[in-house]
Amino acid sequence: MQTVAVPKAALTRSLFGLRLGVGLVLGMWVLNKFVNPAGTSGVLQHYYGSPEIGVAVSYALGTVQGMIVLAFLIGSRKRVATALVFLMHLASTLAPVANYLDPWTVPNLLFYAAWPMLAAIAALYLLRDYDTLFSMEAGMEAKLDALRPAGD
Repeated sequence: MQTVAVPKAALTRSLFGLRLGVGLVLGMWVLNKFVNPAGTSGVLQHYYGSPEIGVAVSYALGTVQGMIVLAFLIGSRKRVATALVFLMHLASTLAPVANYLDPWTVPNLLFYAAWPMLAAIAALYLLRDYDTLFSMEAGMEAKLDALRPAGD
């Protein structure tokens, strides 16, 4: 296995930037479930074949997704939170498959923007141990290190 030396500050800042960027998009999706529950129902019907959902279901989905996105943003339970974010985004990336087959019809070309974000989430998952800037887990690890006796 080949290793590469990367300045720690550059790596942690880059990963934090990715986490913020992905969190911004996902945060807007969460907010949409509260601001526009009818739109959420329409998306679920159109792309996922779901029956029409009510406002309460949209709010429940938004609440669950919001908790996952918040955990992801603050770097808590990174293995689980990032995996769940990846799976959520994977589903939303694969659902509009018909749009990928007709990219020149407006706005289908925009659906291709989902793929770089999916790759960014995969990178965040693979590099989660280095994503320490403003990460709750990094703060907990530092506190645990301070409590450990010397020589352990």
